[in-house]
Amino acid sequence: MSGIATIEIDGKKYEFPVTVGTENEVAIDINTLRSATQGVTTLDPGYKNTGSCESAITFLDGEKGILRYRGYAIEELAEKADFLEVAYLLIFGELPTREQLQKFHNDIRDQSIVAEDMKKILDGFPQSAHPMGVLSSLTSALIAFNPSSVNVDSEEDMYKAIVKILGKFPVLTAWTYRKRAGLPLDYGDDTMGYVENFLKMMFKKPQGEYKRNEIVTNSMDKLLILHADHEQNCSTSTVRMVGSSHAGLFASLSAGINALWGPLHGGANQAVIEMLEAIKADGGDTKKYMAKAKDKDDPFRLMGFGHRVYKNFDPRAKIIKKAADEVLSDLGVSDEVLDIAKGLEKEALEDSYFVDRKLYPNVDFYSGIIYRALGIPIEMFTPMFALGRLPGWIAQWREMRLRKEPIGRPRQIYIGETLRAFKDIDYR
Repeated sequence: MSGIATIEIDGKKYEFPVTVGTENEVAIDINTLRSATQGVTTLDPGYKNTGSCESAITFLDGEKGILRYRGYAIEELAEKADFLEVAYLLIFGELPTREQLQKFHNDIRDQSIVAEDMKKILDGFPQSAHPMGVLSSLTSALIAFNPSSVNVDSEEDMYKAIVKILGKFPVLTAWTYRKRAGLPLDYGDDTMGYVENFLKMMFKKPQGEYKRNEIVTNSMDKLLILHADHEQNCSTSTVRMVGSSHAGLFASLSAGINALWGPLHGGANQAVIEMLEAIKADGGDTKKYMAKAKDKDDPFRLMGFGHRVYKNFDPRAKIIKKAADEVLSDLGVSDEVLDIAKGLEKEALEDSYFVDRKLYPNVDFYSGIIYRALGIPIEMFTPMFALGRLPGWIAQWREMRLRKEPIGRPRQIYIGETLRAFKDIDYR
């Protein structure tokens, strides 16, 4: 399908080309609308109907529950690939060979040393500081230690910047957690894999030996893969928008972290645990709260069910549900909050009200359960999300710069006062 779309304004018709993506997504290209009509623009709050770019990275179909990275189904990637393979795929467009993956891992490991002066910056934050604010600041501070801008026309320069942030970001994330927890900073172990090393940096106690747990590592690997990219969401669009001004990679990523911080975006899994805590405090009656969720006049909202993009089911939730079950079984955690979560899940999957409306538990519901089971405090949930989303942000920034996209500059419809005369202060 292709052709021409006609828009009529005040009796005058204007024609615009229709463009079609490789998955048959149809869009009207209004790139020349303003110039052709002498100033007419479109109004689309939240950009829900506006394509801000063409991208070859991620495809999702919310109605059919489809998510693919570079053409690969998320189900197959989660089952057969590890996080670094997926990161390479997202950033460079193809799955790596064994040699490419090994080099990628080695280069990332070589860049995982964080300057000692970064500790001074971290020390400047009170222990009570929110981890997302700390992580954003530390990411931005990397610019001071890497002042030269990336030459986007040099694949070598681009590659060095990418492995540098992939090496340092897990360290900064783990340090953010350990600062909050009052634990000494850990540099990790370069004999471990990327995800396992991150878990060690997070959880190793100063007086004990870190115990590897393959089930926990695998579930975390899957969770990071599922969060790695999700098309043009709020934080990803922010990264592209900031990068469009030719701001550097680290500055653009810091902006993305701040966008992710919002409770309507990256804070959704935190909201799940807060809801479960509130149900526990009220006696833990899941049936009562399921009834409240079905009552249109009740302000209670069931967090972690349904999704604003996926109108059928969240394909990521099916994958991570299995991992959550395995983690809970392996760790044998005794936690009333997690028991309440399992109770809500069971009732929602069997209740016709939720089934008919396709209000299934989503990825935020299960990721919150996993983080809770691992003993990760709720304020660290969003930094964990950021670690997973990092490759997607990098891929989107790289694509935007290589395509030489113009600086982002949305228009507006002005609704303020028209021209008025200035009043002297004595007459106001």
